[in-house]
Amino acid sequence: MASRIVLVGCGGIGSQLLPPLVRYLASRPEPRPVLVLVDGDVFEAKNLVRQACSRGDLGMNKAEALAQVARDAGLACQAISSFIDETNVRPIVREGDIVLLAVDNHRTRALIDDHLRSLDEATLISGGNDETDGNVQLVRRRDGRSVDGHLTEIHPEIGRAAEHEETTGDGCQVLAAERPQLLVTNLLVASAMLACLWQVIERGSVPYSEVYLDAIQCQARSRPWFRLEAGAQ
Repeated sequence: MASRIVLVGCGGIGSQLLPPLVRYLASRPEPRPVLVLVDGDVFEAKNLVRQACSRGDLGMNKAEALAQVARDAGLACQAISSFIDETNVRPIVREGDIVLLAVDNHRTRALIDDHLRSLDEATLISGGNDETDGNVQLVRRRDGRSVDGHLTEIHPEIGRAAEHEETTGDGCQVLAAERPQLLVTNLLVASAMLACLWQVIERGSVPYSEVYLDAIQCQARSRPWFRLEAGAQ
């Protein structure tokens, strides 16, 4: 069991993932991992439609507000009220971490994906969605090698979009406006991320590297990226 679980992004997907994640971790025997929440944004009234926040959370930093949910359940929780970037990715995402990536921009996805290449042991579970469809990717580093491949290898558009975002300065709000999100799709992705995490922790291996989700058809389709070696986890 990893000693730290890092949730990057506490908005549409991350805020829906946090409450069941807390219940799951709080029900496990000691020692439990430290939960690290990372987000530089604050809850606004418009977030009440699809994010797991209350009116009392409005104006609060998202990571700080959700950290209280974890602490109330008896979990050790650190809140980092900053967006992750090139200046802080190394101290935030560390050797041996499980990273739950729930952001709405490819620049952050590519940044963390690239950082994982420098680690010997790490697990990344990345979730994202458009309006009615979503996906979850699993990236595992074991003994300094990639079990699944990396996000930008299997989905080159992530790297290309990240370069465009850096050049144009497009932010999360612009991207969200271009790719509308719905509560039901956020919930689908959050559930699939938790299911993937459960398998990583409880079973030690996962028979897929990516899951496609369709809210209209109520479907989930999984696939491996590479053929896993015998005994690989």
